[in-house]
Amino acid sequence: MLLITLLLFTVGSLNILIGLLVLLRDYRKLQNQLFFLFSLSLGGWVVGIGGFLISNNPAPAFIWAKIYYSFPLIVALTMPFFARTFPNRVGMPVPLAVLVLGGYAAIALPLVFVHGFLTIDLAYHDWGKEIILDKTAYLAYSIFLLGCLAGGLLHIYSKSKTLRGLAKRQAQFFFVGFTLTSIFGVYFNLILPWFGNYRLIWLGPLFTNAFIIATGYSLIKHRMFDMRLVVARSFGYLMSLITLASIYGFLVFGIARFVFDVQFSISFQIYLSAATGLIALSFSRFKRFYDRATKRLFYRDAYDPQVFFDELNKVLVSTIDIDLLLREVSKTIATHLNVQFCVIGVRGEGNVERHVAGTISRHFSESDIHKVRRLTSSIHRTVIATDDLTSEDEVLRQILIKNDVALLAQLRDDIMVTKESLGFITLGNKRGGTLFNAQDSKVIEAVANELTIAIQNALRFEEIQEFNITLRQRIDDATRKLRHTNEKLRQLDQTKDDFISMASHQLRTPLTSVKGYVSMVLEGDAGKVTPLQRKLLNQSFVSAQRMVYLISDLLNVSRLRTGKFVIEAIPCNLARVIKDEIEQLQETAKGRGLELTYNKPEKFPTLMLDETKIRQVIMNFMDNAIYYTPTGGKIEVNLIDKPDSVEFTVTDNGIGVPKHEQHHLFSKFFRAHNAKRARPDGTGLGLFMAKKVVVAQGGAIIFKSKEGHGSTFGFSFAKEKLQPLPPQGNS
Repeated sequence: MLLITLLLFTVGSLNILIGLLVLLRDYRKLQNQLFFLFSLSLGGWVVGIGGFLISNNPAPAFIWAKIYYSFPLIVALTMPFFARTFPNRVGMPVPLAVLVLGGYAAIALPLVFVHGFLTIDLAYHDWGKEIILDKTAYLAYSIFLLGCLAGGLLHIYSKSKTLRGLAKRQAQFFFVGFTLTSIFGVYFNLILPWFGNYRLIWLGPLFTNAFIIATGYSLIKHRMFDMRLVVARSFGYLMSLITLASIYGFLVFGIARFVFDVQFSISFQIYLSAATGLIALSFSRFKRFYDRATKRLFYRDAYDPQVFFDELNKVLVSTIDIDLLLREVSKTIATHLNVQFCVIGVRGEGNVERHVAGTISRHFSESDIHKVRRLTSSIHRTVIATDDLTSEDEVLRQILIKNDVALLAQLRDDIMVTKESLGFITLGNKRGGTLFNAQDSKVIEAVANELTIAIQNALRFEEIQEFNITLRQRIDDATRKLRHTNEKLRQLDQTKDDFISMASHQLRTPLTSVKGYVSMVLEGDAGKVTPLQRKLLNQSFVSAQRMVYLISDLLNVSRLRTGKFVIEAIPCNLARVIKDEIEQLQETAKGRGLELTYNKPEKFPTLMLDETKIRQVIMNFMDNAIYYTPTGGKIEVNLIDKPDSVEFTVTDNGIGVPKHEQHHLFSKFFRAHNAKRARPDGTGLGLFMAKKVVVAQGGAIIFKSKEGHGSTFGFSFAKEKLQPLPPQGNS
């Protein structure tokens, strides 16, 4: 009896273990929770019988009897709900759910809490124990049990007839396994006890092996609950332990009982300890045996993903010929995944023709191709397994089945965007007969992503090759036209420069006369000048001076192009130059309501500078500050004598320069958009020439600005480069 109990405990533990593995796979899924409860109850029923058989004391035996009859109620309760959720979820009608739950409560609660309900008493015979039953309660118990089990099995059977592919096979195996378990369980544990026969109640639970085998095979072969990898890793250890426990348990109990006639005394414990030692010594041998067996069983189609990707990457970088690329990639996929065929197709579009290559010559009808392209455009996953398609994608599933396609991978750069794919990787079934697992899907998804990029590059290269000849001819034609046009532009540019140079020289002479005469009038050479006349003459003088600077800018631009731009450095008192320019612009600043201040240093060194050109730069910076600062603003001019350098800056709180336009600021003819509005008559040459003049003398431009908060323009020079030469002594 002890050996039978040990066997029952082992079978019950297997039921619980399978349920636990499924629950650990994804404990959040209702289907997995129900299956765990279902397997746990089945295991509890088996263990309950084992406990009942081994208990010699009436009190615990009676408790085990209640356990023995309680767990089948949980099995019956779980069965209809699980049948609705496996392998695809279908809602249960509320009246049916209430009926099942109400029936369970009406029987289970009195069975657990009411003494004498269903299990009245125990009767002992020479062959063992018998449970005295309340026939009325037992009839209700049997009706509820049979109704739930039959209803659940019929629902799974009907699903197995309507489902397709992987889900159909999963439902079939579960139906067969649990039907066999139910038939023998009902006969040995429900019908025979009705007639008082408890001698064979231990046989019914052993037939739960049918449920274990069917479920285990479906876990391995048909990815039930996607548990293949977990089961594969556990199977070797589990079978090693079961085999060793069975062998050594039989030896220990057999020898102790029949050879030595030991009634499980201290000697039995010694033998049990010795057997444990033998188990420890021989476990590794059994484990190695089952490891080899599980490797052949579970990993017949195993491959190393790293080796696969290394070989694939070599192919992807070895060629940009799209046909050769598709052929080599399809061979690599077919070899490593051991599939019947692999065909890769890229759709034709525009000037690019369709490309199809694979391990076999496979023809797909145009109608099927267009339907697949249209149907997959809204499927937001890269890998599509035919067996996993639901009734919502029935048309697509039928097309794939017709063409023997087991797996379809979309070549799409953004899978979340609804659009037609660039192409497809189509795979046939595995040669070993196994199905594609989660690892295969991840590998193919990674391959599809890399191949999409490689195909796009190859297509671009193909387009470039096809366009290369035409492009070269067009380039030659365009080059000839450009040479001709460029020659004309050179002539026009030369004419423009000659005109600007001539016009500038011609304009400078009369402007010099105008400035001279205006200056004489202001100094009183033509008589006393009234305040109003002085104001008007000052404005005329400043405008004439501005025209002189503009003409100088134009001449300097022309000289820069012809290489005649020359810096003529002479000893220069920069502080005095700035003071002169400030005095000329004070009246203009006051007339615009601006405060113009100059922070002049007490002492300032003499520097070797082109005074005329640097004066023009200073005038340009201050003139811009005056014109781009609104009324009431402030302009601060600073000249700083530092130990190693000198620094000149003009700071205002005017309109500033927009940040996105600042990098263009010192370009020829460029003006910011807000500057154009404030002063439409500007040329865009002032800052351009200022930078040229400063850089040509070894200096650096200072600039910072923020739109609406003003600007700072200036320059800095290193003293060392601008020191006057010492006077030559008499020889």
